Amino acid sequence: MNPDRPWLKSYPQGVPADIDPDEYRSISAVFAASVSKYGDHPAYRNFGKTLTYAEVDALSTQFAAYLLGELGLKKGDRVALMMPNCLQYPIATFGVLRAGLTVVNVNPLYTARELKHQLVDAGAAAIVVVDNFGHTVQEVLADTPLKQVITTGLGDMIGFPKGAIVNFVLKYVKKMVPDYDIPGAVRFREALDIGKRHALPQVDIDPGDIAFLQYTGGTTGVAKGAMLTHRNLVANMQQASAWLGANKLERGKEVIITALPLYHIFALTANGLVFMELGGLNHLITNPRDMPGFVKELKGARFTAITGVNTLFNGLLNTPGFSEVDFSALKVTLGGGMAVQRAVAERWKQVTGVTLVEAYGLTETSPAACINPLDIAEFNGSIGLPIPSTDVCVKDDDGNVLPTGEIGELCVKGPQVMKGYWQKPEETAKVIDADGWLHTGDMARIDEQGFVYIVDRKKDMILVSGFNVYPNEVEDVVAAMPGVLEVAAVGVPDERSGEAVKLFVVKKDPALTAEQIKAYCRDALTGYKQPRQIEFRTELPKTNVGKILRKELRDSKPAATTGDAAH
Repeated sequence: MNPDRPWLKSYPQGVPADIDPDEYRSISAVFAASVSKYGDHPAYRNFGKTLTYAEVDALSTQFAAYLLGELGLKKGDRVALMMPNCLQYPIATFGVLRAGLTVVNVNPLYTARELKHQLVDAGAAAIVVVDNFGHTVQEVLADTPLKQVITTGLGDMIGFPKGAIVNFVLKYVKKMVPDYDIPGAVRFREALDIGKRHALPQVDIDPGDIAFLQYTGGTTGVAKGAMLTHRNLVANMQQASAWLGANKLERGKEVIITALPLYHIFALTANGLVFMELGGLNHLITNPRDMPGFVKELKGARFTAITGVNTLFNGLLNTPGFSEVDFSALKVTLGGGMAVQRAVAERWKQVTGVTLVEAYGLTETSPAACINPLDIAEFNGSIGLPIPSTDVCVKDDDGNVLPTGEIGELCVKGPQVMKGYWQKPEETAKVIDADGWLHTGDMARIDEQGFVYIVDRKKDMILVSGFNVYPNEVEDVVAAMPGVLEVAAVGVPDERSGEAVKLFVVKKDPALTAEQIKAYCRDALTGYKQPRQIEFRTELPKTNVGKILRKELRDSKPAATTGDAAH
């Protein structure tokens, strides 16, 4: 353990240095405690329908009883969930966990190839899938270990007649539900009804049991399943709750906007689990890409917290009507998943009156590792301080811990660090060293006060004539230009300097030219950091949660590049 933990002196008042990760044996135990305290409080809302904690308790009990009693699944079996944010998600998740089974979250936008890999790798015994993606499951079913498919329409838990209307519109008006045919599939509502006929046996869940197989690293080769145990997630819930609850959030009274998909680790823990532990209400946004619809939902919700990634905040700020939303109850805006750009953070504060607080985590750390104090006056460019019971350090390539202020690979240790990668001991050994430090692949420095600054991904760093260029820095500068909507910086081969900086830009102002961007960069960046090439795009490739895929841009064939500087 780090003996001095310099960050403790910067901790907000009321935040403990450590939490007790063994206070609860499992996520189910935390859920049971919340149900007993907040039974009649609203827990999840979607399409205008609200479920209380007691209702989620009853429905998830039925689902757990169906999985064990009807399907005969055994403790430790894996159940895949393939759906966007909807009421079925928390019911299924808590049902799977209470049955002593493991949740395998699946991105609904997966191609058949990606889906097959994940179901086979996880050895999934059953899947719950929303009708919109049933055709993908049908395509791979024969090549997977699935014993049972459970299907559901997005409107199924909303009640009649609204739910039926939602399902009808999605299928026949918006044409968003391709036909599929899976013999033997059971409807989710039917599974709940069957579950009523079975008693839920007492399942002993050990803190070391795997709660989630959370797949990650799909952009760097084949996706690997991070084994996140009940103890990992209970610890991370307590760490985040201690941080958020110390001076900002009140138990049983908060409303959080959940626009990031719950199948992504950031929303799963920060929204789905932490706010469950706090007795809050999760307002589920099914399709945040429909920005006008999203803004309309925000206008009807008196929310106190929102989480998101930089692209989501940027999208909202550029959607008409967003500035008219009532922000008077908003206490916390938490950004993570990718670097938050200063220009976006400053505009967010200007429009909402609330500081956009940056946090940092990884799938492998369940995910929170560092969070900024919630009471910071403005965006500070740091990912914050290590949260309670968490140690961090930066190491060089030989594994030596570097002194304060020096740049090296960020390493994390704490009760939230995963057990390892599912059935991949050699991959696990690459990231968790003999002393238990998880190597994040992020280059960082830690200042005297214990604040951590990510300088960049190890593999995204651009090397120009021996100088390190960090894409985040270049992107931050260009993102502040009024005519720029989105920007990504990558390294491209250059015969003179080894690599050069190339920008991919989406315009906000159609009249914007490459020359204007270069002139702007000349004022803000030293010579070797300036972009040599600029390519305009109508959009940038992103993951399902809005993280820009630099690797895809690096590997893409150059278009007729605009503004390629003469050497």
